[in-house]
Amino acid sequence: MVARRKKRAPQNSEDRIPSPLGYSAVPIKFSEKQQFCHYLYMREHRVREGTKSSWPQKRTLFVLNVPPYCTEECLSRLLAPCGPVQSVEFHGKPELTDSPKEPKSKFFHPKPVPGFQVAYVVFRKPGGVAAAMALRGPLLVSTESHPVQSGVHKWIRDYTDSVPDPEALRVDVDTFMETYDKKIAEEEAKAKEEEGVPDGEGWVKVTRRGRRPALPRTEAASLRVLEREKRKRARKELLNFYAWQHRQTKMEHLAQLRKKFEEDKQRIELMRAQRKFRPY
Repeated sequence: MVARRKKRAPQNSEDRIPSPLGYSAVPIKFSEKQQFCHYLYMREHRVREGTKSSWPQKRTLFVLNVPPYCTEECLSRLLAPCGPVQSVEFHGKPELTDSPKEPKSKFFHPKPVPGFQVAYVVFRKPGGVAAAMALRGPLLVSTESHPVQSGVHKWIRDYTDSVPDPEALRVDVDTFMETYDKKIAEEEAKAKEEEGVPDGEGWVKVTRRGRRPALPRTEAASLRVLEREKRKRARKELLNFYAWQHRQTKMEHLAQLRKKFEEDKQRIELMRAQRKFRPY
């Protein structure tokens, strides 16, 4: 009987990790104490021919499987040996279309639920992309010189960051409202210029403007409108506080109409009885 020997596993764990087509697998560790590696999958960011992209070509690295504990600063530090990094931006899923970017605000655009994300890393030089795909790990996310918080310390930091500063919130709201008012004013001015002017095909755009001017967007005007609505609502609630009161009011109104109808019939009969033939 021939004994079969078990095959030994390869010493290099990177040989056992299959990479998707066109991607390069780069192992990372949270710290030196961690035994197992987590893999980032990288490739050069490309788009189809004729498609616009907000990321510069040949200088953008597309990274998959980014863990939650890896921040933008961490990823920038890990890829810094490959070349100077211009920007790092995380997304929940790959961007398929070129959408206009609005200015970020931590109040109006809250952070998404933490989880595995994708990253777009823009280098200042095209050689950084090739150097990043040729990296051999494992790379350490948390070091003594650059520690990364985790566990309770990370929860405390996230909770502290989630509490907004009232003054910063006020400044952000004022800036947003100024930008919005300026945009509305430009749209109204453009619509006023195009009013009554025929287009290339001879069509005239007709707009309907209200006779009543819009109320000024002030705190006093808003309070007056709210107070008026409150009084109207209170008056309606007092008149019909209960459903049975509403039905009782209708029944009393019908009884009064019947009584008045009977009185009018008696008055007409009396007038007919008193009518006499008077030829002269």
